[in-house]
Amino acid sequence: MLRSITRATLSRSGAGAHARASLARYESTFSQQSKLPRFPIPTLEDTAKRYLKSVEPLLTPEELKATQSAVQTFVTGLGPTLQARLHEVDKAAPYSWLEDIWLKKAYLEWRDPSYINVNWAANIGGDIANPPPLESIQRGKPTDMQLSRAARIVTHMLEANDAINNETFPVDKARGEPLDMDQFKLQFGTTRIPKAGCDEMSSTWPATSPNILVMYRDTCVAVPVYGPGGQRASTAQIEAQLRAATQAVDAEIQANGPQPSVANLTAAHRDLWSAARENLVRDPHNAAALKIVEDSLFGVCIDVDVDTATLNDADINWATYAHSGPNAGANRWFDKAIELVFLQNGRMGACCEHTPVDALTTGRLLFESLAKEQGGADTATEPVAGLAPPQPIKWNLTPEVVSAIAEARETAGDLAANLRLKFGLAPDFGSKWIKTLGVSPDAFFQVALQAAYLREHAAPCATYESANLRKYLHGRTETIRSCTSEAFAFSRVLDDKYTDDKKKIELFKHAAKVQNALTVAAASGEGVDRHLLGLRVMMRPDELDRATLFTDKAYALSSTFVLSTSNTGAGDLFRGGFAPVTADGYGVNYAVDPKNIKISISDWKSSPKTDAPRFKDTVEQTLKDVHALGVRVLGQ
Repeated sequence: MLRSITRATLSRSGAGAHARASLARYESTFSQQSKLPRFPIPTLEDTAKRYLKSVEPLLTPEELKATQSAVQTFVTGLGPTLQARLHEVDKAAPYSWLEDIWLKKAYLEWRDPSYINVNWAANIGGDIANPPPLESIQRGKPTDMQLSRAARIVTHMLEANDAINNETFPVDKARGEPLDMDQFKLQFGTTRIPKAGCDEMSSTWPATSPNILVMYRDTCVAVPVYGPGGQRASTAQIEAQLRAATQAVDAEIQANGPQPSVANLTAAHRDLWSAARENLVRDPHNAAALKIVEDSLFGVCIDVDVDTATLNDADINWATYAHSGPNAGANRWFDKAIELVFLQNGRMGACCEHTPVDALTTGRLLFESLAKEQGGADTATEPVAGLAPPQPIKWNLTPEVVSAIAEARETAGDLAANLRLKFGLAPDFGSKWIKTLGVSPDAFFQVALQAAYLREHAAPCATYESANLRKYLHGRTETIRSCTSEAFAFSRVLDDKYTDDKKKIELFKHAAKVQNALTVAAASGEGVDRHLLGLRVMMRPDELDRATLFTDKAYALSSTFVLSTSNTGAGDLFRGGFAPVTADGYGVNYAVDPKNIKISISDWKSSPKTDAPRFKDTVEQTLKDVHALGVRVLGQ
């Protein structure tokens, strides 16, 4: 396995009588794992058919014929050999043939900065009750609201960690059937570790570190939130710990000046960070400090170096959560699986490393924490005796590491400056109206997005949407290839004055039906991309000339996802975003809420082919136009 999962002796409060009583009333968190099916390996013939269908709108008739020939040659030639090897991998894999392949190829072998490229970020929660006036906030100083809100959310996150440790966290289900819960073992105490060529994941379950990692003024602070007997600190104590952490950092910087921040290296090229880490761990003090950071349960970033006039701007807030805005790469340990970011006006965001878990599983923890906070959940607990004070982490830095930190800050700034993300809104309708059309809200958005792209760029493009595979043991995601011939057919007639509205809505509904079928198929192990990835990994270097499916033009074209999309739902609580996955592409996050559709569109400013602000406007207008089309035809 690529990660280290260690079963430790439970030492948290609640591991005794309370936990046993809970288990008597509820299913144990991981009790359904043995009942989940393994992720299947499709037949070569089935994947080939689905693949050929998916590339149709991207190719000319002549190109499609060449691709059909290349696929047939592969299916009758090298393909069966690779398929047989993949079945051998499946036999040897304890949980899933895909698990380790996906971790390596999608994440751990990525060498460019995982900061921004892999991490996702989100504005969490809506308006804050009774926020302090902006003019009262002093830049560079934490506020009472900032620290008190952080303490409440930390408390609720620790409650979730205790429940996962004690196996009392409820089992997720879909239509009454259990979903895989393995990702919840990787939420807390999990950190990506840089290694030359291929990174590693460090994670223990149960996650029993006594500390959270606080980032304040670009300084790491180990903040104990559990006492020596494993008892969780009260919310008041956690707030006091956060305040003490900021005061300790302020005093240290005032006395000795700021130290170059090792945390900045987490925004660097992975091989630069790997080499710097190898340098660091030669010193036993640094090695011990890194272990404290990497074992800590999750990160809490107290941001104070933000222009106070921008604290209510959603676009700017997201950039702050994602990369610290103008201070790119600062005040984050980007390799932590979860980092919560708190601004001086009480607003909250997240910056999470995507490798170990998918955003929706982390989102569940965040939603529940928000619900408890907004519902006024009683977080009162007895104060913990013997709670250790926060400890700012100091480093013994060689000139080589100091130089690497400077390089990391420079490249982090360049990458952040190149990323552009804009939030948008279609305010007049949402899932409630969409369902009156008899189509899935998600399919509605995906088909409309294809029309918007055609309007903006005059051609279809390869599109990725993630499908959830948690119905399978250790399942992650599969690709829904949303650029379909049916969506393209609708997109071409949307602005055609010679096609009547009834025909347009018929084409739209047909495309949405096809999109929904693809979604169901992908979630049921009948996708394209994960199987092809598995086959490609089975290939030996001397077999490339026989791998005609992979050397054919259509493979690179159809798997270079110009539109990378994700439906995260609950837009009032979770307005997320992520970077494009290709140089000339867009990252599209959306939430189809009952009464509106919220979107975010990102691109790279350096691309001569994309324009995120303009494309956002085009998507909004296209959603409105499809809505108006439906109203005209159906009178709804």
